[in-house]
Amino acid sequence: MLSKIKPLSLRKVRIEDAFWSARLETNRTVTLPDVYQKCKKTGRIDAFKLNWKPPKPNQPHVFWDSDVAKWVEAASASLATHPDTKLEKLLNGVIDLIVNAQQPDGYLNVHFTVVEPEKRWSNLRDNHELYCAGHLMEAAVAHYEATGKGDFLDAMCRCADHIDTVFGRGKGKKRGYPGHEEIELALVKLYRATGERRYLDLGRYFVDERGRRPLYFDIEARARGKKPYEYGASHQAHLPVRDQKTADGHAVRAMYLYCAMADVAAETGDKTLLAACKRLWKNVTHRRMYITGGIGSSKDGERFTTDYDLPNETAYAETCAAIGLVFWAHRMLHLEPDGRYADVMERALYNGVLSGVSLDGSKFFYVNPLTVHPKGFRFMYAAYFEPVRQEWFGTSCCPTNLARLLASLERYVYSQGKNEIYVHLYVAGAAEFDLAGSKVRLTQKTQYPWKEKVRLIVRPEKPAEFTVALRIPGWCRAASLKVNGRAVRLARITKKGYAKIKRLWKSGDTVELTLPMPIEQIQANPNVRMNNGKVALQRGPVVYCLEEIDNGPNLSEISLPADATLRARYDKDLLGGVTVITAKARRRDDSLWKDCLYQSASSKTKVVNIRAIPYYAWCNRKPGEMLVWIREG
Repeated sequence: MLSKIKPLSLRKVRIEDAFWSARLETNRTVTLPDVYQKCKKTGRIDAFKLNWKPPKPNQPHVFWDSDVAKWVEAASASLATHPDTKLEKLLNGVIDLIVNAQQPDGYLNVHFTVVEPEKRWSNLRDNHELYCAGHLMEAAVAHYEATGKGDFLDAMCRCADHIDTVFGRGKGKKRGYPGHEEIELALVKLYRATGERRYLDLGRYFVDERGRRPLYFDIEARARGKKPYEYGASHQAHLPVRDQKTADGHAVRAMYLYCAMADVAAETGDKTLLAACKRLWKNVTHRRMYITGGIGSSKDGERFTTDYDLPNETAYAETCAAIGLVFWAHRMLHLEPDGRYADVMERALYNGVLSGVSLDGSKFFYVNPLTVHPKGFRFMYAAYFEPVRQEWFGTSCCPTNLARLLASLERYVYSQGKNEIYVHLYVAGAAEFDLAGSKVRLTQKTQYPWKEKVRLIVRPEKPAEFTVALRIPGWCRAASLKVNGRAVRLARITKKGYAKIKRLWKSGDTVELTLPMPIEQIQANPNVRMNNGKVALQRGPVVYCLEEIDNGPNLSEISLPADATLRARYDKDLLGGVTVITAKARRRDDSLWKDCLYQSASSKTKVVNIRAIPYYAWCNRKPGEMLVWIREG
């Protein structure tokens, strides 16, 4: 195995944090029930009764199973940290429906059981059978880990057994793989939960087979009497995974594939897969990622395009893609404990993920642009973008994905290695570890990301020698550290982004970490032509934006001097409590432009006050313009 560290289970972490607790409570009490009701109202849940008959309306869709599965996973994770008899009853009812929908041979998919049973496994490229099966497997593992009940897990093992008889390199099997990756990583989870090696081998097969010639999607198209078309990188099947050098195609699919590659590498020791992951990581984070942690810049195919192509107003940056980046970063972090992975995980969490859900937990963004002008921005679900979050989508992968990530946030805060405790995220609360022959309780106190102080109290059952590794964020250039009041030279103990404090720990030992958070004007690489001559504001891990409600319309007229005095102030009454940034900027005087489209460059400017809010909180008040990248000047 290549894994160096392992995440703690949800039950061993408790979050009591000024920033995150309210969001997790909203996810538990608003988002989870709301998503359940939407799945119920739209027919997604009742579809598992298998009673749809034509010409009855509301035909089960090919991806409906996945939405229900992600709700089950989210509800299971929630129960692990917050027992709730009402939620448990709902969950048991849904699981009973799913298990009872399974066919005698182990097959489980609503659409291809009641709508097109004759088309099972005939179009892996476009239909979502393996994708849905993967999400159901993930949900079953989460349910088993949360409750100890094995009925759903057993059903999904039977499903995996069936899939294993259909796909592979053996005689009579299909040499296929999914159009939308997901089952690959799910099979690794199923292996970890059951110890059944066949599931790991099947997951590895799906990873290894992808992109091999002849291309399976061409073979199945011809078998359906269809002419193959050039799908290429859209499905990450243009090359075998070890030969892929750039992140291409549908961004969410890419993230799930890369997660699976990391998982298979971790379990099998395959260093060629790890090398491919690291190469792709560099391409994504150095050339194809927005400052918010958003990825997938094009609406056309919801995909990556080319290096440095990061448009702002037409940015797609699907919420699910940022969530997928968190999943991948977390896996890379456990293959190679390095702060650069945790930095990206944090960037995506605080910006590109949280922006996808309203503060009240009931409305969502599918796409996350960095510039919005309501009258001109094309949107996926309307002729013109109304900059308001939606209650639901026809394709509602994002709301369900958000619910499951937030319900399991505890998993991302800490990890444990051999006689090592890793702290990745600064979130107030506590965690319990078993290491060095002793139980260790770690308490974290902080008001991060608004304040720079982090205090950790270490309480081993008995004195023991081990290492506490604290991430020094890449955005922080002047961190300082004290242990029991005595200063520690960070340069001596910091390696790959983590300050490693090795000592004989006694109960009550205290670590104080200071992470200064100056407001910075961030520039983009000059190759990001859309942002030349522009800056973005960032403080700590939080990226900021201007909104029309604070700064008036035509935000593109505003320019920010390089020497502008930027002030941070916490406003407890704004947007649930946020730190805002204020400054004096310049704004073009447009009074001379009435009935004039072009004229000699003689525009005057005036000094104005601007106020920036965290990007994740935009569009929680009055709809209007929004801008991340501000003109310099």
